[in-house]
Amino acid sequence: MQKALQAIENNRSELIQLSDTIWGFAETSLKEYRSAEASRDYLASKGFRIEENVAGVPTAFTASWGSGKPVIGFLAEYDALPGLSNLPASSKKVPLKEGAPGHGCGHNLLGVACVGAVLGLKAEMEAGNLPGTIVYFGCPAEENYSAKAMMAKYGCFKEVDIAIAYHPGSKNGVQLNSSNANNSLKFTYHGRTAHAGGDPHNGRSALDAVELMDIGSNYLREHIITQARIHYVITEGGMAPNIVPDRAQVWYFVRAPQVQVLRDIVERVKKIAHGAAMMTETEVDILLESGVYNTLPNEVVSQVMHEALVAVGPEPWDAADLQFAADLSANVDPEERKTKAAMMKIDASVPLLSGVEEPSGKGTTMAGSTDVADTSWNCPTCMFGTVTNPWAIPGHSWMIASSSASSIGHKGMIFAAKAMAAAGLRFIQDEALVKAAKAEFNKATEGVVYESFLQHPYPVFPREE
Repeated sequence: MQKALQAIENNRSELIQLSDTIWGFAETSLKEYRSAEASRDYLASKGFRIEENVAGVPTAFTASWGSGKPVIGFLAEYDALPGLSNLPASSKKVPLKEGAPGHGCGHNLLGVACVGAVLGLKAEMEAGNLPGTIVYFGCPAEENYSAKAMMAKYGCFKEVDIAIAYHPGSKNGVQLNSSNANNSLKFTYHGRTAHAGGDPHNGRSALDAVELMDIGSNYLREHIITQARIHYVITEGGMAPNIVPDRAQVWYFVRAPQVQVLRDIVERVKKIAHGAAMMTETEVDILLESGVYNTLPNEVVSQVMHEALVAVGPEPWDAADLQFAADLSANVDPEERKTKAAMMKIDASVPLLSGVEEPSGKGTTMAGSTDVADTSWNCPTCMFGTVTNPWAIPGHSWMIASSSASSIGHKGMIFAAKAMAAAGLRFIQDEALVKAAKAEFNKATEGVVYESFLQHPYPVFPREE
């Protein structure tokens, strides 16, 4: 694997520059035109075949190299989150632009780690004249629209033998846990305006319908499994108190550990929505914006990934890294840090973790959801993370955005790239490993036909300069 590691090291400065460029773009879901273009153009310059507008999504693309089997896929992301803009590598909350997006989940590092991985693996395969195909999947909109689910719907992963998914974080290690299946639904009610003081009897309040739906859904919580989640925000509630609102909207996320359980709960929520419409004499439109499965971890792929992480080894932290991590962590209440350290069973005085943990989480389900899950129901898939931020800071925060443009983030990204290249090489060289991963996958999915939740094409947002 030395050729792969050297190739990544030779391109280190370019990879860091690409990551920082995408960090600066900070484009939100389905608007990542410049971010996708930067990665796409860079990979094209390195000899990769490019396919654009994958699955009908303008910011989705693939970059391929090689031919034949096995096909090794790397799942990249590059979307940012709204409202998390901040100065790079800053321990203070200072937005670059108030209210602007920021990479509060580190997807600039995620996408470019995959760029580094495919460059490294390509170099190794060229040197050894090895057969096989490498595919970089440029997957937009993980945060809101779950583009991997749309890509899965269009069969993008059906020919993939092994898929590797990486995510920046606070630990180095492979996750064997599942995730919650999730539906994102918008309920839009249509009523009739009237003067709220003069003739309220002539109005039919869409806002009343939203509030009645929310009340009904809150009562439903008592009668669903403990692990399920229902949460919502009211996105439209009317224009003025003295006008009966003729339009109101509420946005729901519904989560559950298994797909069928999720489907059942969603049907009950829809019945509540229709009941609220009947009570208020309004009409309701229901839009499923996105939906993902629960993750299906593959232990064969995960073990190979773990061994690659150990073989490559994390990059060492220097004094500046540790000081920045300590300063950034100081934004979190000390008691909260102590509690989190106790839960993680780590030394609270050490701001950055190092070393590689054993694969963890087998048999458990994380509370969140990911569209990597839909890939995992189409081919053997693993998920892992590397340290790109201090363990004490919260996810989806300006602190993550700050760390994602720091030396800590860059080192974690390069480590991930090297480890992914090393793992990919194992599968290229060992057909038996690929067969074992597929046998596990076939057993886990026996009798299950993957059916995407998605029914409608995604909205197309204009490019923002």
